[in-house]
Amino acid sequence: MKKLGILVSGRGSNMLAIMDACKTGKLSAEVSIVISNNRDSNALTIARDRNIKTAHLSSITHPDVQFLDIAMKETLIDNEVDFVLLAGFMKKVGRETLNAYKGRVLNIHPSLLPRFGGQGMFGIHVHEAVITAAEKETGVTIHLVDSEYDGGTILAQRKVPVKINDTPESLAARVLEVEHVLYAETIQKIIDGSIILPD
Repeated sequence: MKKLGILVSGRGSNMLAIMDACKTGKLSAEVSIVISNNRDSNALTIARDRNIKTAHLSSITHPDVQFLDIAMKETLIDNEVDFVLLAGFMKKVGRETLNAYKGRVLNIHPSLLPRFGGQGMFGIHVHEAVITAAEKETGVTIHLVDSEYDGGTILAQRKVPVKINDTPESLAARVLEVEHVLYAETIQKIIDGSIILPD
């Protein structure tokens, strides 16, 4: 059984979808630890309610960025994590953690990268940009994490049509439904060997 570590900053809807997929058997894995840089994150409460270990690691607990990175790496290793999943994590993952989990840190992004990616492009900002650009379609991307924002190898994508009367909020809701399905599907394909991660 593969063990997952989830990094989250906010409410954690993608985290919850992963947990549910593990519980129902759609994903042959278990969540070993949830780490948040926000000690008030609802995601930590959800994880604790499900008897999943949690950790708050941030500039409050570790003012030195390098020590924070080391603490994250060691927390993941101590909990025997095989894959690290970002689920609305609003910070860059440090070099120590990326090196320890090279090719095993995944993120989900609410557009068809490389379109509408990069620093500052997250959440509702992405959907606003898609509508402003009068795009006919958007979607969801699962990609590996590297040192650049949204710059890692793309593992999976799924398209979502943009409707003529869409608002950023209505588009976000439809994209989120696809996120919840595609993230778990992609992780399972990695586990069963259908997707081969680059060395």
